[in-house]
Amino acid sequence: MASAALSCFYWCSKMILLQLIYSGIALGMIYAVIAFGYQLTFATSGTLNFGQGDALMLGALVGLTLVSAGVNYWLMIPLVCLFGLVQGSFVERIGVRPAIKIKSEFGWIMSTIALGIIFKNVAENVWGRDDLRFPSPLPEAPLKVFGANVLPMELLVVGGALVMMLAVEFFNRKTIFGKAVVATANDRDAAALMGINTGLVITFSYALSSLTAAFAGVLIAPLTLTGATMGAVLGLKAFAVAIIGGLSSGMGIIVGGMILGIAETTTGFYISTGYKDVPGLVLLLIVLAVKPAGLFGKTAIKKV
Repeated sequence: MASAALSCFYWCSKMILLQLIYSGIALGMIYAVIAFGYQLTFATSGTLNFGQGDALMLGALVGLTLVSAGVNYWLMIPLVCLFGLVQGSFVERIGVRPAIKIKSEFGWIMSTIALGIIFKNVAENVWGRDDLRFPSPLPEAPLKVFGANVLPMELLVVGGALVMMLAVEFFNRKTIFGKAVVATANDRDAAALMGINTGLVITFSYALSSLTAAFAGVLIAPLTLTGATMGAVLGLKAFAVAIIGGLSSGMGIIVGGMILGIAETTTGFYISTGYKDVPGLVLLLIVLAVKPAGLFGKTAIKKV
């Protein structure tokens, strides 16, 4: 009898852990998609959009508005991505380009933060301060995967995130403009001498980064509440993922996202939800102390 009870306890514990890992992977892939946007802008211009979380928030709220107006969820996604492109281009033109022109090391930081605050205030006035429910396009009944429950939306989050990152990678490797992006990332001055419009490439990188954030917003919105404050924490954690994995490594972004996501879900369940943010931030501090370029990042060597 005792043996059967112990066996049952072991099996239940195993299934709970597996379910936490599934949820952590889904959460981590959202972090990875947002962090991928940080990587895109850093590669081409050496700058970061600290309003990336607000781009996610705007994408989710615009998506919710479209869905509430009767637009099909799947048709809404490309419209939100288009909105993300426009929003990212606006941020680069207004907040980043002037700072790059005068070679200000901190101007783009303050500009992107300021624009993020403005977007948040606009969202509060347009959609209100209360969190809103985003209807799920998929059944909410969980599926059994190796004995553990997984929500269909969690599977969509993982699949959608991977598809988005693979699509951007394909674009960079197989298209002419994508190769211009890669050339600008490798050496902006050399790319300019070869006739590449590096200013346009930087604008596009910001547009693409906001597109990925807006896309992440409509993926995660059905799993959580949608509101003007939803992007702040997600953007910060995605930045931690970018640092942990390495701003120069796509694989590092994915691995860093999954590490942080799984650490949060397991800590929240086994210890306390009040401590779920601690392991990721501790890991961030350790990585910064031991390997500042990130787990998979490469240390840049500047010639002077």
